[in-house]
Amino acid sequence: MDENKNGSIDEQTEGAFHQSLKRNNKQIRDDRATAIVEDAELKYRRKIEDLQMSIKKMKREQDGMIDLSPTNATSLVLASDFDSEKYVISDLDLGIKIRNSEISLEIAEKRFEFLFGKK
Repeated sequence: MDENKNGSIDEQTEGAFHQSLKRNNKQIRDDRATAIVEDAELKYRRKIEDLQMSIKKMKREQDGMIDLSPTNATSLVLASDFDSEKYVISDLDLGIKIRNSEISLEIAEKRFEFLFGKK
């Protein structure tokens, strides 16, 4: 360890640990704030992407419910095999899930823009 005539560590040979200990309160707060913002921004962005993907999947599933050809493009479901009550319940439940997810996505996107100033 290099010491000058006063017995203190030479500033040119200070390591990261020593420099970190000498940081002032503002520098420490800035570093902590940056870490918190980066973490929250990534989590928000991920949540928005997850909601977008979920909505796409549910819409595809709902569109797929219209296809009543079980085996190939030329075959159809017989009227006696079609359970209209089950179809209606499934379609409406899926529609409600889609709408709730769209509302959640809209809120998340607005909050993200407000909190992080980005779209």
